[in-house]
Amino acid sequence: MQYAHLFGPVRSRRLHRSLGIDLVPLRICTFNCVYCECGTVPAFCTKRRVFFDEQDVISELEDYLIRSPPLDFLTFSGSGEPTLSLSIGHVIRFLKQRFPEYRVAVLTNGSLLWDPAVRNDLLAADIVLPTLSSVNEETFRAIHRPAPEIRLNDIIEGINRFRKEYSGAIWLEVFVVPGLNTTDDEVAGLRGAIRAIRPDRVQLNTLDRPGTEGWVRASDARELERIRSLLDFPETDNLALPGVSVPLPPLRSGR
Repeated sequence: MQYAHLFGPVRSRRLHRSLGIDLVPLRICTFNCVYCECGTVPAFCTKRRVFFDEQDVISELEDYLIRSPPLDFLTFSGSGEPTLSLSIGHVIRFLKQRFPEYRVAVLTNGSLLWDPAVRNDLLAADIVLPTLSSVNEETFRAIHRPAPEIRLNDIIEGINRFRKEYSGAIWLEVFVVPGLNTTDDEVAGLRGAIRAIRPDRVQLNTLDRPGTEGWVRASDARELERIRSLLDFPETDNLALPGVSVPLPPLRSGR
């Protein structure tokens, strides 16, 4: 069977051996991040809808997973922002019911977590990995170049609400862009937000493959270690360090 909605498995620094699940077409996103490897977003999308026949996605998953391939995660990610898909909740619940032996992860920019329906759709996932790279509106907009109607305060409030409603693990990603969110003031602001959110882990990430804008450079390990120290959060991983190993949380029953 040829798959249109699955990719990999890929070897992920965060999620080890991960099968990707793509529910949105290429570059369908609420952000136009300067570091995105998918390229420039031609037009913002902020309204959720069904992009592909949900049954086609489920059929592909059934065909692939019925053979019990060795995987660490089934990961919603890929071409754009996965929570824009109205199908994501149904597909996650199908996976947890039909293939409960696999962990489900969702990579999200967090821009739609203000929406109770989005938060509800993600409740059955084992791990959700939202991004929060700055608590300063100007810096946030410089890094992520979001759709005009998206506001940073709504994102932060959405992540906080999700933390209260969600029993799974939250691994908060901070994407480090040298010269934008690396000052002591920027990191201090993030430290306060992280303490309020109480994620299970914080993961520092930086440019690994060419981004949308050529001026974006990777942060070196020394700078990332400085930021990790300033964040003063016990479960913070510097993903630029070779060989970093992230312990996996135990699966929860009845999900």
